[in-house]
Amino acid sequence: MSFVKRNTVLSSRPGRVVPGAKQADAERLPPPPGVRPSPLDGRPTTSTGTASLDQLLAGHSGLPLGTCLLVEEQGTTDFSGILLRYYAAEGLVQGHQVHLVGYPPQWRRNLPGLAEPDSKSKSSQPPPAQEEKMKIAWRYEALGNSAASANSPRGDVNQPTFCHSFDLAKRLEPAVCKGSLHPTPSTGPPMFDARPQPTTSPLKAIIKHLQTKLETSPPTDIHRVVIPSLLLPELYAPQCSHPSEVLQFLHALRALLRKYSTQLTAIITLQTSLYPRSSGLVRWMELLCDGVLELIPLPATPGAAPPSSSSEKTDQPQGLLKVHTLPIYHEKGGGGAETSSFRETLSFSLSATKGLNIKPYSLPPMEEEEKHEKSPASTVKDGIDF
Repeated sequence: MSFVKRNTVLSSRPGRVVPGAKQADAERLPPPPGVRPSPLDGRPTTSTGTASLDQLLAGHSGLPLGTCLLVEEQGTTDFSGILLRYYAAEGLVQGHQVHLVGYPPQWRRNLPGLAEPDSKSKSSQPPPAQEEKMKIAWRYEALGNSAASANSPRGDVNQPTFCHSFDLAKRLEPAVCKGSLHPTPSTGPPMFDARPQPTTSPLKAIIKHLQTKLETSPPTDIHRVVIPSLLLPELYAPQCSHPSEVLQFLHALRALLRKYSTQLTAIITLQTSLYPRSSGLVRWMELLCDGVLELIPLPATPGAAPPSSSSEKTDQPQGLLKVHTLPIYHEKGGGGAETSSFRETLSFSLSATKGLNIKPYSLPPMEEEEKHEKSPASTVKDGIDF
């Protein structure tokens, strides 16, 4: 019986390829700009441009690559469109390839610009005193702590910024953009053109355009597909709203997401006032998307007194957010089952500097009455005439 020394690496033959060596080298490569591993399972994720939405997406702190998100909205507001502008602006700043569907290239002029760092105000603010804590209930105190953590600096100073802050009052400058915006083939209906239209579907032309761009681009490039107001009659031809057309389009988009699972993400918005969730078409569309969110704007109260300060105005919820579906990545659940934050009633508020802020919805606490009721003796006059 021969004795072999332990912990000794046996040398391989020269020229022999060690299995798994290429995978180890690929794992050592730094991730592309704007991409970081998920804190849960190491899945590569990218930011949506909205920090509160990144925290909501199944605890991965971002939108995982190879997934699609459907954002539905009721009414005539455009909160979902603002969410898409943040998503596109974040991709252009990070150097990603952004593909715009439905709109002309002039849509880029509406993208918000980068917000200036507010370091002076943070340094000048004193630490909160112990007496300023909420004394009403533990839930309101927890809400205050979560709001403070959301406003904290994002990431380490030495690491690249994962989610930028944008200002709706500004416009995105071309000097800041490292990526490029690619308009897809037009999907608009024929207005005054009497020429015969091509028989091919515009949605199929979009899929072919995306497939060509993905095949010709290097594997390190990250692509974002922006689809605002899907099936809007002003942007899409009548044939696009046929179930066979739109469902085949979503099937093909889902196939591209699975094929290029480390390069491609997509966000779609849909107006439920035109296509309600009770219809079978919308339910099939939801099944073909990895995540489904619904924005329900709150109606404005006529005759209400305006807020006393701008901070109170931004803190007031402007709508409710319902999470219908979150992506499920493995047999243990994955899609947010570890945390119950998405099960609560969520609200959102829009600010020009803070963007779209998503937080649990709660009624405002009852403030203490500063004015005490006067005693009835003081209100009675000295002389009473009968």
